[in-house]
Amino acid sequence: MRMTKLSGTWAIGLGFCAAAQMALPAAKATDGPTLFRQQCATCHTTKPSEPVRQGPSLFRIVGRPAGKVDGFHYSAGFAKADFVWDEAMLDAWLANPQAIIPGANMAYRQPKTETRAAIIAYLKELN
Repeated sequence: MRMTKLSGTWAIGLGFCAAAQMALPAAKATDGPTLFRQQCATCHTTKPSEPVRQGPSLFRIVGRPAGKVDGFHYSAGFAKADFVWDEAMLDAWLANPQAIIPGANMAYRQPKTETRAAIIAYLKELN
């Protein structure tokens, strides 16, 4: 079988496409600030001096009662929340917010355990 220049180029192009779809490496705890900026900072701040965005400030979230940030208007479901944010609750929340607070406004979901762990480790540093 003879390979022409065009079919050889096509085969090389397929190789590049396959390489572009390789899985990303697992997030490391040191990636927490970067992951937060990429995935959370559009809606949340980490400094109490910054203006409130779509979501409340996450400064000192670990150990804080859910739905209790001054100056932020929570959904009705959050107003009834009766728990304190800890690592397990944050992990469950990031995985599926609607399972924790039905009707919550947060649309973000993170299926990767290691990514959630890196973001939570970063949030713990803010305490």
